[in-house]
Amino acid sequence: MRAENKRKRTIGQAVMYWLRRDAIGWVLLLPSLFCFTIFMWQPLISGIGMSFFDTKGFETTEFIGLENYVKIISDSGFVNAVQNTVEYALWSIVIGLFVPVIVAIMLNEMIHAKGFFRFAVYFPCMVPSIVTSVMWLIIFDPSAGGLLNHILSLIGLEPSQWLQNSSITIPLIVLTMTWGGFGSTTILYLADLQGVNTELYEAIEIDGGGIFKKLKYITLPYMSGMIKMMFIMQIIGVFQVFQQPLAMTGGGPNNASISLALVAYNYAFSSMEVGKSVATSVVTGLMIFAFTIVYMRLKKSNED
Repeated sequence: MRAENKRKRTIGQAVMYWLRRDAIGWVLLLPSLFCFTIFMWQPLISGIGMSFFDTKGFETTEFIGLENYVKIISDSGFVNAVQNTVEYALWSIVIGLFVPVIVAIMLNEMIHAKGFFRFAVYFPCMVPSIVTSVMWLIIFDPSAGGLLNHILSLIGLEPSQWLQNSSITIPLIVLTMTWGGFGSTTILYLADLQGVNTELYEAIEIDGGGIFKKLKYITLPYMSGMIKMMFIMQIIGVFQVFQQPLAMTGGGPNNASISLALVAYNYAFSSMEVGKSVATSVVTGLMIFAFTIVYMRLKKSNED
């Protein structure tokens, strides 16, 4: 008994010492933990629980197990959104993956006005995405007075329907996303390039190699770890695309640009099927979680 009491006192003293030692840190951390719990974890856990219930508005009525998940998986709108999300991901790789790499290499090679061009590249990231979407919506106006159609008319070409053409809607939306977001990725690549040993470039030059050999043997291999991580981050971001299709097309034409996040939004606020909305979000979250695990492993491998 004495040994047990002594052990408990030792543990209690260790806990009190630990709390006193980190008291200031806990005081600074508690507001953030409180807000994170109230605004992140509590809605997340409540939402996952709600996905197993039938709902009336935002109130749960009856436990139905996995029925909401069965309904959304069998819903053609959800299946279409998954297909569109895959298409978003593919086009984001074709359009958006290499643009920041190329621009970062160009900025790294510049001698004059570096600060101006870095700001110019990053500036679109400072514009709210909804404003960017509205700006491009005006540019893609399908009427004869639309900016792009006016330019086409000046060079004697027929006007296009642009976002109303279902075959090019997703590529155009990805183009606007790339314009609005590639600046921050470019700055990360540029920071990564600052760590390249310039003596390696000098060695290539002594051997008679030009810019392409520098890219092939030094620059791109050095950036490969960062490119892999940004590739996964880009796919994670595409799975959460919402504002652009909502503002520019509403998911149309004929659901040609609808995304998983927009499907969840429509379930919740158009048809008031909150259970199905949350189930859609949970499925999307699981997909993102899988890519996040891949990202963390790539990050650890890159650090090692």
